Amino acid sequence: MAGWRNWSGKQRAEPGEIVRPKSEGAVVGAIDQARAQGTRIRCVGAAHSHSALAVTEGTLLDLEALSGVVRADAPRRVATVLPATRIFQLGAPLRAAGLALANQGDIDRQAIAGAVATGTHGTGATLRCLSAAVAGVRLALADGSIVDCGPDEEPELFQAARLSLGALGVVLSLDLALRDAYRLRETLWLEDLEAVLERSAALASAHRHFEFFWFPGREKAVCKRIDETDDPAEYPLAGEGRRCAWSYEVLPSHRPDPHTEMEYSVSAARGPACFREVRELVSARFPELVWPLECRTVAADDVWLSMAHARPTVAISVHQDAALDEEPLFRACEEVFLRHEGRPHWGKVHYLDGKRLRERHPRWDDWWRVRDAVDPDGIFLNDFVAGLRA
Repeated sequence: MAGWRNWSGKQRAEPGEIVRPKSEGAVVGAIDQARAQGTRIRCVGAAHSHSALAVTEGTLLDLEALSGVVRADAPRRVATVLPATRIFQLGAPLRAAGLALANQGDIDRQAIAGAVATGTHGTGATLRCLSAAVAGVRLALADGSIVDCGPDEEPELFQAARLSLGALGVVLSLDLALRDAYRLRETLWLEDLEAVLERSAALASAHRHFEFFWFPGREKAVCKRIDETDDPAEYPLAGEGRRCAWSYEVLPSHRPDPHTEMEYSVSAARGPACFREVRELVSARFPELVWPLECRTVAADDVWLSMAHARPTVAISVHQDAALDEEPLFRACEEVFLRHEGRPHWGKVHYLDGKRLRERHPRWDDWWRVRDAVDPDGIFLNDFVAGLRA
């Protein structure tokens, strides 16, 4: 059987079988077969997660064929999309309906179901992660049944499924809450890092989107602000930092170099202090690092396993070249993040067990209770996710 690897090449697996269903019926058939054989199932979309979420020796469901916008309801500002739809494939069809995602990250290559399942986010002090935009989920469960859930229909299953780690069932479609289509203008500038840290909260408050990058050994940070505009879109698109266009044309950036990543979210109040400690650590112990630290903001939400659950958040990312050993750097940074009560991004590298994760997520036990109720035999677990149980 052919092997599998994620986008960076750092996660690899030898699944017993790779199944590529082209319909809901084929998904249910794959579940029934796995259940009969006593094997486990994991799903994969764009393989963009840096963690071991998709690694399995059982059945790997490649959902690539289940892609596209099923319907866009402009009056309700809701669209139904299939799970493997890449985020970059949403922009044009949603704009044709006069709609857009409220926010998205700086990479748009992910499959929407995978992005939702891991709490993927962009930046913006008033803007929540993609999981918080989910208004409904259609799931194929371990017993082969199909269920639709939402705030008023199977509400606890809905709460768990908004950020599921792929462990509740197979997502067949998602209903996404949207907003009217809008244009953005971005500006890039350099500024002394300490000055940026001093006024980072003010910058995040003053602009719809604000983020900054710091490259080790540099005095200045690379800062980016993006604001909504009524100006007409400017084509051809300028380079990053000078674009003015529709939201889905401005928010993502080209990030082709293979890398692996750790990201932790801390409370907004602790963000600058945490960033300073990570910077000092990197400068003292890893001066050879050439990849940047990244700092973004995320609004609080009520998603059970969200990194921004019930608190305004600053997310700090550490990157390393995919050809290098990231573990010494990441483990050292993780110690700093934990001192600041950080929560790890589910799609990126972390080394926490269930006990420590339970301490950081108030609804941890509720999530596992709902998960176990719909999949008591653990068909949708792998060793990595099963190892997160408290």
